Amino acid sequence: MDEPTDGRMVAALHDFQRLRWRADLEHLLARLRGQSDDLLPFEEVRKRVNARMAGERQLREIPLAAIVGSVGRYHDFNRSFLPRRDDDWQRWSRVMAAVDSMHGWPPIEVYQIGEAYFVIDGNHRVSVARQLGMDHIQAYVTPLVSRAPIDPSMTLEEIVIAGEYAAFLEATRLDELRPGCDLRVTVAGQYEQLRQQIEHMQQRLATADQTPSLPEAAALWYDHIYRPIADLIRERGLLRDFPGRTETDLYLWLCNHRDELSKHLGWDISLAQAIDDLAEAPSRAEQLIERVIPDNLEPAMPAGVWRRNRTLDPAHWLFREVLVPVNGKADGWQVLDQVLAWAKRETVRPLGLHVVRSIRQRDSAAAQAVVREFGERCAAAGVTGECAIEVGAIDRAIRERTRLVDLVAIQINYPPGTSPLARLASGLRTILRCSVRPVLTVPHAVERIERLLLAYDGSRKAEEALYLAAYLAARWQLALNVVTVLDGKASAEAVRMRAFRYLERYNIAAGYILERGEPAPAIIHAAEQTRADLLVMGGYGHRDPLRDLVIGSTTEALLRTRRLPTLICQ
Repeated sequence: MDEPTDGRMVAALHDFQRLRWRADLEHLLARLRGQSDDLLPFEEVRKRVNARMAGERQLREIPLAAIVGSVGRYHDFNRSFLPRRDDDWQRWSRVMAAVDSMHGWPPIEVYQIGEAYFVIDGNHRVSVARQLGMDHIQAYVTPLVSRAPIDPSMTLEEIVIAGEYAAFLEATRLDELRPGCDLRVTVAGQYEQLRQQIEHMQQRLATADQTPSLPEAAALWYDHIYRPIADLIRERGLLRDFPGRTETDLYLWLCNHRDELSKHLGWDISLAQAIDDLAEAPSRAEQLIERVIPDNLEPAMPAGVWRRNRTLDPAHWLFREVLVPVNGKADGWQVLDQVLAWAKRETVRPLGLHVVRSIRQRDSAAAQAVVREFGERCAAAGVTGECAIEVGAIDRAIRERTRLVDLVAIQINYPPGTSPLARLASGLRTILRCSVRPVLTVPHAVERIERLLLAYDGSRKAEEALYLAAYLAARWQLALNVVTVLDGKASAEAVRMRAFRYLERYNIAAGYILERGEPAPAIIHAAEQTRADLLVMGGYGHRDPLRDLVIGSTTEALLRTRRLPTLICQ
């Protein structure tokens, strides 16, 4: 470089002093924000991401904004390459004053990891070039390769996480075995949990003769455990509620949430159930309303919430987890008997719930005997089931667990009464109004269901019942009849045709019955005519609960007859 003149040196010194003040200001602002404005130390980054030399040194232009670290002088400049040391003024000023020299600057030397660059020689030139508004600078670039994706925006904490990711990929080779997989996280220490899951699968797959390698187990874990849950996370749009987080972050959070739910509820909860619990959990405002408004005065559950993420596909089971409250009395096992009878037609897992009034009762021999008998009855039927004990009110305990199951099965011992006060006190009415899943009410168990009756009036809840009746008729090969009660509010033929067209779409044949009079007696008459084994109907409409409380509902009137199992859809 040419020797700078005194005038240029004086101007450069003024620039240096101005930039030193800016560097101190940026450092203060970064501390107030809880952030770092330090340059990244190359050697630490290299070790963290296990970067290795990957080619010969090349001369090319590189973007100044992508230079984020230094080999040896990362304390002398901040992330914007502003000077931090007062005693550096002479060297920095000489570089700035030499800008107008005829010979210009020699290229700097850098290492490259991913898209980020680290200065080997030329820190002052980078600093001056950035203050002059330059976009690029000539550099001798020595590339290094790492499995971790590194970009210039990353902090040292993010580099640490990237290093953990690189080590994880090094061990599992998932980036090779499943190209395009993205398992990035935003919190350090998470990859150990993923590795433990893979090692657990490796142990499960091991035989006396052979143990799969860690990469082989990792590929199976990714295909059969991680990927299905990640797909559900995307389908449900759950990441919208977790800005700045990744699918893998949410997957790991769900694993922890699942473990907490399993411990709290006493059931073995799946990740898919944990997703349902997360996706359908009431908002804070809704929780506040629940505390203020009595359960039986809340509006009924809107139609269709329960099958928002389900499709009518004969290749998939609709009911897997079934909540089965049991009281342990001799005549109180009929609801479990009914569910076990269903298990001959549908792959179900009964999840029992025995509710007691005190901790003392929870720990009693009688309560443990109920749990033991529940398991024994399931095992005798060749079904995997489990039972939990909870202290509290039974309607509240059932309601809190409905998000985790596909169906609630309840034995009808005390149907809602006929007076407003009796309805207000009815726990069954609360469950039916507030359940987010269909409810099967069982006055007595029916061993074999062959004939199905659908009560259909064209309402939104009846459309849900139509959906469910179509599934049962097709999957279980049931004879289906549809009853519509004339009430003068709509054309009975139009209502019948709506059901006909829907069932025709799935090639389901059905008989159609028109009844007159009060709905409940008319539906019972149709059930007797068709010798129905199961009634399917819509639940409470989403209307003023006080009106239902005063005048009652068709659902309650049918339950009081206790004629046959009834599947009530929400």
